[in-house]
Amino acid sequence: MKQFQIMYTSADAFQKDLAALRKQRCDSHDTNLLFQVYSTILDKEPVQTLCAIIEKIFPDVPYMGCSTSGNIANCQVSAAVTVICTVFEDADTKIKILQYDTAVSSIYEITQKVIEETKRHPWVKALELYCTVPEDSTTQFCVELKDIRPDVQIFGGIACSEDITSSDSIVFSKEGGVSENAVVLILYGGNQFYVQAINITGWKPLGRKFHVTKSSGRILQELDGIPAYEIYHKYLKIENDGNFFYHTLEFPMFYEHNDTTILRVPVASNPDNSITMSSDIETGSIVRISYGDPATIIASIKSAGVEIQEFQPDLLHIFSCAARRTFWTSEEPTYEIEPLKDIAPSSGFFSHGEFLRTKENLNQHNVTLVIAAMREGSKTAAYRKNTVHTKTLTKIPLASRLANFISATSLELEERNQQLAAINKQLKQTSITDGLTGLYNRKEIQSRIGEGLHCMKKGIFSIIMLDIDNFKQVNDTYGHQEGDHVIIALAKILQDSNVLDAQSFSAGRWGGEEFMLLLPECDIAHATDIAERIRKCFAGTAFPQAKSLTVSIGVSQAKSNDTLDTLCVRVDEALYDAKQSGKNKVVVC
Repeated sequence: MKQFQIMYTSADAFQKDLAALRKQRCDSHDTNLLFQVYSTILDKEPVQTLCAIIEKIFPDVPYMGCSTSGNIANCQVSAAVTVICTVFEDADTKIKILQYDTAVSSIYEITQKVIEETKRHPWVKALELYCTVPEDSTTQFCVELKDIRPDVQIFGGIACSEDITSSDSIVFSKEGGVSENAVVLILYGGNQFYVQAINITGWKPLGRKFHVTKSSGRILQELDGIPAYEIYHKYLKIENDGNFFYHTLEFPMFYEHNDTTILRVPVASNPDNSITMSSDIETGSIVRISYGDPATIIASIKSAGVEIQEFQPDLLHIFSCAARRTFWTSEEPTYEIEPLKDIAPSSGFFSHGEFLRTKENLNQHNVTLVIAAMREGSKTAAYRKNTVHTKTLTKIPLASRLANFISATSLELEERNQQLAAINKQLKQTSITDGLTGLYNRKEIQSRIGEGLHCMKKGIFSIIMLDIDNFKQVNDTYGHQEGDHVIIALAKILQDSNVLDAQSFSAGRWGGEEFMLLLPECDIAHATDIAERIRKCFAGTAFPQAKSLTVSIGVSQAKSNDTLDTLCVRVDEALYDAKQSGKNKVVVC
């Protein structure tokens, strides 16, 4: 696989360059050629002229292209219009270009056609995706393409313009011409064609976590119940005006989605203090504001460079977010990718958004660098590695030091808050439970019965009151330790859903050897049956010293005119009757 790069200056010069290339390739054994055009010029006419020249000189060769925010060739910013000719040298390598008009066909229709193409052509190993800036998010497009064979890699970028705040963009190909609303795909494959795509961010989370409490598609409405814009204003002092996008560009939202890290750029602030994002963020997501850290970016590039070298690529396709270009204000726009230039010839562009498939899920990224490494043929044992010389930061920027300080202190606060939350949860649990049995204490079970009475209109409920027979003798004869064993055994029965046969229940220790059971949505007949189950189960329990014991039980169903006192007195009277009439029985009142 080889690559030729032509910097377009004029139609006449381009025609001469192509004619020279045509003459050069006539005697070769090249099987396939592909032209890719990257243009910062949005005007259709010069693009159509360029395409016509390609068709004239290479009538049988496919071509495609898109508008960009800047072009990349050999890891450097290239001419305003850059034409890349890729030569596929293996006779088995196949390529195919598809173009679909998003103004004519729905996203579902387009994705189904793409999926069908991959089924029809089992040789496909990769899809390179280009699209114009969508009116809405690309979420549906990404989700629908999940059904493509899991072994097919997908990568690409969203067309852009020099004004990165604008949605103006074009894509074009031999298949569909120049369009402001389209998707273009290149299908690659063959027995000796190999591809590996990776992504690099280098952006780090800054400060505390936020829960997305309200969102709708691309509209991020609330974080922790607060209008989303107010978060950016409070923490970064960014005003809700026409410069909002430029001021937030370096501070995208950072979150985990589909088993990978996703960055989402705030595109605009709205009058209702919501924020329009570059793509969807689902309600329930946990996000953090992030910042670009030069040291992390450089370390990521070095690691990626080693991984890419191991693949032994013939060439690299690079899709770098336009936001990254603006990030390196004091350096060249390609400062971060320059260390990759000695690995293989490269081409690409600065994009409005980037695509990469990770674990079968296609994701649209922002502020991200996607690199697709391609190769024809197996790896070469004698392949000589080049050292990836990354830039060295002699001085860590003050902003990075401050960001690290904020992140570290925020994490410490989060850990402290988590510890306090756990302690508060434990204290709350302690305040409502009995220390010996783990059941609710009297105050809590009494409160729950009161709530049941307050909600009588929602349904019936019953209560059961229990008392261990002859419990004083157990303590006097065998000691309080055996008494505790008996109380704990009964508490376990009152927590056993198999014994109780009830959808929901609350059990509490009323005092000493007395217990109370609240049974929502349970009438007197069902409650009586449950009481009998408890009585029999406890009577069948053997204790080390006391052997077997019994329990007396009172049962009562709440009435519409009951108060907490009248209901508890009535069930207490039923329990008293059970005690007085011989014990080890259930009495209903």
